Amino acid sequence: MVKFMALFFILVVLVLIDLYVYQAVATISKEWTAGWKTFARLGFWFFTALTLLAILWYAYGDPYRYGSQLRNLVLTGIFIVYFSKIFGVLFVFFDDVQRSIRWLVNYFKQDAPSHGGKVIPRSEFLAKAAVITATIPFAAMTYGIISGAHDYRIRRRTIRLPNLPKAFDGIRIGQLSDIHSGSFFSKTSVRGGIEMFLREKPDLIFFTGDLVNNETSEVADYIDLFAKLKAPLGVFSVTGNHDYGDYKSWVSREAKHKNFSDLMEAHRLMGFDLLMNEYRLIRENGEALAIIGIENWGAGRFAKYGKLDEAYRGSEEAPVKLLLSHDPSHWDAQVRPNYPDIDVAFAGHTHGFQFGVEIGDFKWSPSQYVYRQWAGLYQEGNQYLYVNRGFGYIGYPGRVGIPPELTIIELKRA
Repeated sequence: MVKFMALFFILVVLVLIDLYVYQAVATISKEWTAGWKTFARLGFWFFTALTLLAILWYAYGDPYRYGSQLRNLVLTGIFIVYFSKIFGVLFVFFDDVQRSIRWLVNYFKQDAPSHGGKVIPRSEFLAKAAVITATIPFAAMTYGIISGAHDYRIRRRTIRLPNLPKAFDGIRIGQLSDIHSGSFFSKTSVRGGIEMFLREKPDLIFFTGDLVNNETSEVADYIDLFAKLKAPLGVFSVTGNHDYGDYKSWVSREAKHKNFSDLMEAHRLMGFDLLMNEYRLIRENGEALAIIGIENWGAGRFAKYGKLDEAYRGSEEAPVKLLLSHDPSHWDAQVRPNYPDIDVAFAGHTHGFQFGVEIGDFKWSPSQYVYRQWAGLYQEGNQYLYVNRGFGYIGYPGRVGIPPELTIIELKRA
């Protein structure tokens, strides 16, 4: 009963939004020919009915039977439609406010107010503004799914380190992060991203966590693709907050533990050297650098599985230390204050919110109000942090203004 009442209330609110937006559609189409007028008005209600039916299907059907991709697309479609309509409602509401004010002014100006004020027609300009304003986010977010989700971009940066051994001068590190394989809907597009990355021929590859959304079975169809990621000096990985199954209800603790064991096995099958609070030394011509990797450690409500003290122990003598840590908040919280000899940290996690604007050196995203370091390269003193914008996506199955990223970082001697 509680579920029914909650759904009923939601549907009433959504229908009221629909009725309001329809006022703009009706105003714009009133001078059209009969055929086009009917097409516009019936088309609006047909599309609206499909959206409301999708809500009912999700609430009372069995959406989990059809897989996470379809569920995500349906939920995203519902969100896009009503998110866009709310923008339109603002203009229609403003129109109603100004019409009400004009009506009241006219009413009290009349000699015989008992006869009532003259009806004020709805503004065609504001009606058009409402429809156009609603169309912009609808078009942008739809395009973000169709094109933006897999519009992979190579981002190149150079970092100069004074202690870098000569044997590693010019080493090129490729970084991937936040694959979120449970969200993919196009294996062909994912293959294209991997092939683009491999054409860069990195010497070393880092993956900084979130292979899946909730459970390891999501990556089964993609293991063969990610197993193609090879580099002369190795492929190293760490876990992210989504890799532990913490956001899913499990039938037992054993089932959750098995899921995580399967995740570690997936890393092995792909040829990734998964660093679980440990380090590796890679050697070239008698010289070495340390790669340190920790489990997920996040500020605030996020789990703190990572143990940097354990991972760091034994790497002290390496002239250069590179850290893989999924959440960039870890850099300010532990790395910089306690480990000044960790030269470069590699992170992901933020996705750049999958929404924002980047033009030249200017970048903006809602992510910046949550994370101090949210995309790109940061420097404090002699220490660096690179935050990858992510390979995949979660929730909204697309990207607007923040395309998926393939990072190539070259280390040079200062």
